[in-house]
Amino acid sequence: MNDLIGEVALNADQIKSGVQAVSKTLNKLYVNKDVVIISVVPGGMFFTADLVRDLNFDLSMDYISCIHTPGDRHNSSPIVYHKNIEIKNKHVILIDDAIESGGTMKRLVEFFQNNHSIASIAIATLFVKPNRANIEVPQYYAYELETDEILVGYGLPWEGKYRNIPFVSKILLK
Repeated sequence: MNDLIGEVALNADQIKSGVQAVSKTLNKLYVNKDVVIISVVPGGMFFTADLVRDLNFDLSMDYISCIHTPGDRHNSSPIVYHKNIEIKNKHVILIDDAIESGGTMKRLVEFFQNNHSIASIAIATLFVKPNRANIEVPQYYAYELETDEILVGYGLPWEGKYRNIPFVSKILLK
């Protein structure tokens, strides 16, 4: 594994600060609103867990999945959403680890906008990458990275592994 891990893009302290920055914004915007947090799994599990523990407002939680390949702007994988709780007329916040190309997140936003009568939708991520797709909903993130390189850790996989690394790192491809 160590042969693949390159330069650290976000260390554990930066991740913690990023979680606090995003939660501070959400805590101001969503007080006294009926909020549903929908975690994009599996990648968003780490950021979701850290973020919701920092939120001061009442919320409900659910999850959604759409397998994707990093950098793929034209993801056509099935969206898997079981709708475990009612979201009609609620403020939905989609949480993922990052917006990389933005293709998958854009599909997920459109899925909720086109198929559910929600009050609003927004996105919360730890970071975004440059050259991502334009998604015309509020986006709350801590960092706008300068690199489009493949990253691993803190939910981001490489070949289905390395999500559990407690920092975000560039990957060294041979």
